[in-house]
Amino acid sequence: MGHQMPPLPWLRAFEASARHLSFTNAASELNLTQAAISKQVKLLEHYLREPLFERLPRSLILTKAGAAYLPKVNDAFERLSAGTIEVFGGRRKGILTVRAPVGWAVNWIAERLPAFMDGYPQIPVRIVSSVWSEEAETERYDLDIRYGTGKWPGIRADRVSWERIEPLCTPEIAKRLASPEDLKGERLLHVLGYQEGWATWLAAAGVASINAGSGAHFDSSLMAFEVAAHGGGVALGRTSMSTTELRSGRLVQPFSLSVPVEEAFYILTPEEGLAHPDAAVFRDWLLSEAHAAAGR
Repeated sequence: MGHQMPPLPWLRAFEASARHLSFTNAASELNLTQAAISKQVKLLEHYLREPLFERLPRSLILTKAGAAYLPKVNDAFERLSAGTIEVFGGRRKGILTVRAPVGWAVNWIAERLPAFMDGYPQIPVRIVSSVWSEEAETERYDLDIRYGTGKWPGIRADRVSWERIEPLCTPEIAKRLASPEDLKGERLLHVLGYQEGWATWLAAAGVASINAGSGAHFDSSLMAFEVAAHGGGVALGRTSMSTTELRSGRLVQPFSLSVPVEEAFYILTPEEGLAHPDAAVFRDWLLSEAHAAAGR
């Protein structure tokens, strides 16, 4: 048997109106028009075949039926809220979980995260590293950082990097690279999942004699950088992640050519649905750090 109950939007309109004793204030709270709230309450009254409010020129008064119905509606909302928190809400009241690609987490977030933890000691944070954005879809997280073009259906995407690609290698290998054409004698190191890679950089350098797909392929920038640091070839770094490697001195840029690319890292939040109460704080902090790092 189906539940004999009115639509939830009508009940929500009634509850807010009863609490404020004002359609106007209820509309402001629910981000609707006053006319929409009034219509929903009228629909509820028609459904119940009983007036719930006495409408005065500048206010509302609950009728006896309305006053008797309000505690029942409040109780139903409280039970629904408690059930939602019980099943889904524990993680949102507690630790803030952020998923990020492992390379970006290590090379970009790690050095900045202590500042966030010092500035917001009341917000416990958990970073979940992933290689592929589709990986561990059953993992619950509040914010997601992905690499791409910024277009994901039903998701708000805020850009947090402005990338340029550049070859990276050990100082020893760099000594034998006088021009981009000299890469023909080196092993190219690729990172899977990027649309713009060695083919993009070699085209910008005007080099057509090198097979842009040759060499070794890895599923993360971290692995490519490590192999390059051990003299295994020439990696292609992205600005936001290569800075840490360049500062360490393990890798250097053998050429001055740095090529801008369209893809970037984005921080994603659902356009609808529940959100951790501290998710906006972390997102705004990350955006501020990203713009500062990019000089924007």
